[in-house]
This record gives sequence, C-alpha cells and structure tokens, in this order.
Amino acid sequence: MTNNHRADFILVITTILASAGWIFSREAIQVLPSSGFIGLRFILASLLLLPFCYRGLLSIDRKTLFEASSVGCFLGAAILLWIYAIAHSESLGEGAFIMSLSMLFVPIIAWLFFKNRPPRVFWFSLPFAIIGLIFLSQGSSWSLSGSQIWFVLSALMLAVHFNLNSHFSQKIPTLVLTCIQLFVTGVLGIIVSLFTETWPEIIGIETWGWLAMSVLIATSLRFALQTAGQKNTTTANAAIIMILEPVWTVILSMVWYDEVLGFTQVIGCGFILFSLLIYRGSEKIRSFIKLK
Repeated sequence: MTNNHRADFILVITTILASAGWIFSREAIQVLPSSGFIGLRFILASLLLLPFCYRGLLSIDRKTLFEASSVGCFLGAAILLWIYAIAHSESLGEGAFIMSLSMLFVPIIAWLFFKNRPPRVFWFSLPFAIIGLIFLSQGSSWSLSGSQIWFVLSALMLAVHFNLNSHFSQKIPTLVLTCIQLFVTGVLGIIVSLFTETWPEIIGIETWGWLAMSVLIATSLRFALQTAGQKNTTTANAAIIMILEPVWTVILSMVWYDEVLGFTQVIGCGFILFSLLIYRGSEKIRSFIKLK
C-alpha cells in the first residue's frame, strides 16, 4: 500500500469516527445536560493534547493567547448550537448533511470579512445546496424545523470560525491553537451549563462510557488520524473523502436508531452531497476529466 493509499484509508476511518461521534453525543446527552457534556468532552480533549504542546503554549505572548481564545469562542458557539440541535432533532443524518454546508458558507464569510471573492465553482455549486435545503424542509409550508434552523446557525458559526482560524493559524502552532480552542469550548460549555442546566444526581457507568468514547475516539483519535492522513494526500483528495461524514452518519443513525429518511429528505441530502462534491472536489474532478 502506497503512502497516498494509506492516507486515503486513514481519512476514510476518520470520517467514520466523526460520524460515530454523533451517536456517542446523542447517547451521552440522554442523561448528561447537553452543554455540560460539551464542557467535559472538550476540556478533557484539550488536556489530552496538553502534553504534546505545553512548551509552545508557555512560549506564546498574552496577545496571541487572547486572539486564539477569541477564535475558540466561535468554535464553542458552533459546538453548543450543534449539540442543542442534536438534542431536539429527530434525524441525525439530516442534521449531518446540513452541517456539511459549513464549507459552502466559508467563501461567503470570507467575502464579507476579508473581501476574498468566492471562486466560480462556488456559484455553480451553491444553487444545488439551496435546492437540497428546500427538499430537507419538507412539509406543506416548506419551512425549516426548529432543529434544522439550529443546525444551519451552527454551520454558519462554524464557517466564521473556519475563516478566523485560517487567519490566526499562520502565526500559532497547530497543536497549541487546537488545544486552546478545545479548552475554551469546554469552558464555555461548563459556564452555560452552570447557569441553564441541572445535573442529574446519579450518572450511570454507561453514560460515562459514552463520554469517554466521545473524548478519546470522536475527538482526540479523530484529530490525530485526520492530521496524519492529510500529510500524505492532496487537499482536494482529502476534501472529497471528508464528504463521507454525513453519509456514514445517515447509515449509523439508520442502524442504531432505526431512522428512516423520507423521499424528499433523501433528495435533499442528494442535492447537498452533489453540491459539496462539485465545490470541494472541483480540482480532482477537473484532473479526472483531463485524464479521460
């Protein structure tokens, strides 16, 4: 197996772990308060990264630390909106496809914040994503449900974070920036939980198990594998593979929760997947056409 093929395989495993995180999270918040769960999950994940980046963390100045923490606030907002949507959603697969739209929101945010015009392929792929959202908002009124709106808001906030993160990551080591942002996200979750949630008096071992899997598998291991996979493959190739996350989420939600997508929902997911394939895989698709 060549390095490229090995990297592709690692990224496929990464998407499976990411989709499993949806199941782990939903199971955990059946008992744990949702914001409190996020707080514990991300603080523990940041502590697992700390031994690998503490020297870099000690070397950065206060201004840089403040900037990294500020970016982490946007990640925290996105994750808290996401877990709230999961807690009120009847379809994880549908939510995963909506969240995948964050990559289509990124060029719009970059245009608004940094005056970077989106590429032509973005304008070609955007209508398919809009059509997909229309089909997902099924019903006679063709309006988005509450959980769908929360997923859209989370995807928008994630797009804002992606742009700011790309800007600040140029001067802050990757592991240091990641550790800070995970910790800030966790702290925000704990703060929100203390003011808005009530913790159960008894938490079973099974719930702690779901939390542990969320921290170790869906956060720490996933990040490590994604970093390793991206080192030996192209950005375009990695982008196409990462599109698999909502697909796996649909499959896992069908197996674990017996979820069934309606006909219009399937069409909507298909349009969104096609839109992402055009946008994120445009370079790979053009290369494939030239080879033919």
